[in-house]
Amino acid sequence: MEYADTITLVDTTLRDGEQSPGIAFTVRDKVEIAIALSSIGIREIEVGTPIMGGDEAEAVKAIISLGLPARILTWNRAVEKDIESSLSCGVKSLYVSCPVSDIHIEKKLGKTRRWVKERFLKIIPKLKKEGCYIACGLEDASRAEPNFLLEVSYLLKELGVNRIRICDTVGILTPFKTFKLVQFLKERVNIPLEIHTHNDFGLATANTIAGIKGGAEYASVTVNGIGERAGNASLEEVTMILERLEGIKTGIVTNKLMELSRLVSRLSRRAVPAAKPIVGDLVFSHESDLHVDGVTKDPLCYEPFPPEKVGTKRQILIGKHSGLKSLIFKFKKLGIFLNKYQAFQLLINIKRMAEREKRVLSDNELLALMQVNISLLQETIPVEVR
Repeated sequence: MEYADTITLVDTTLRDGEQSPGIAFTVRDKVEIAIALSSIGIREIEVGTPIMGGDEAEAVKAIISLGLPARILTWNRAVEKDIESSLSCGVKSLYVSCPVSDIHIEKKLGKTRRWVKERFLKIIPKLKKEGCYIACGLEDASRAEPNFLLEVSYLLKELGVNRIRICDTVGILTPFKTFKLVQFLKERVNIPLEIHTHNDFGLATANTIAGIKGGAEYASVTVNGIGERAGNASLEEVTMILERLEGIKTGIVTNKLMELSRLVSRLSRRAVPAAKPIVGDLVFSHESDLHVDGVTKDPLCYEPFPPEKVGTKRQILIGKHSGLKSLIFKFKKLGIFLNKYQAFQLLINIKRMAEREKRVLSDNELLALMQVNISLLQETIPVEVR
């Protein structure tokens, strides 16, 4: 299967991301995030669900009024009152979502497969008359019966929708299954497809990439991977995998990814895990002597790409696993020149403290330890502590 050499990332931080338990963005928060998303090159932003009313509708109106270059979409059930709420906000691009798995159709809604098709048959023509951009979300598509999924997809193409969103609603796909599912629909229906994944098994990013390779031209993502339960596919992970590993253009200004990540972390009050790929604090941090030796000679020895590409910097950290080369290099950066004998004596106390505290040491702690050992070191340190 040939896949596109450019992909449109659809950010749903303000809709699916905010549905993460405990996250509640204000109107001002949403406006600030939308502006930041547009500024890094996101071309489509799913901003909320107007039928919720109150601040949700106000945020949608406020974002639309900005006149951002990004397409602004809202999420809607395939029911008239949802559609009316979105249109009343001035929305011209909509997701119209309906379940396609039997467990959702029967257990959640108490409906039938026929009802699903009737809903689309009633809603889509009205939106076409309004001149709207229509993306249809097939909720729980990953658990749908394949023939029914295909039947609904044919219907949506005949109705003239702009694209279909394939949703792995409870995150049960694997990359191989995702590839086959998207390929199955793409080869038979030949309509633009969007892959929308969840991270319940830690596979959201991998499944998104697999969906793209299967033929999807659009991919749903959220900043920092926030979202329902275990979250969604991470914007920063998907972006860098496509750009650096697959050679697929996203249009994203990658050196702003760290700044965006920190903005959403602050406004959501959801900390970014230290070891989170791409934007975690430890991703470009090195402690072991072997790794420090390597990156000081050539960063590519232990880094897949320069940290500046995502807007951050490399850190050399000192702790239990540090050695003489690391310590000498670190103190040189602090303006202090140690010889091997001095470094060896100081390293003994550093390792003891790091093991006791179970962490790396800060620059101030390193300088303090050096001061404690000043009687040992003072004769051979050639410059002032700066």
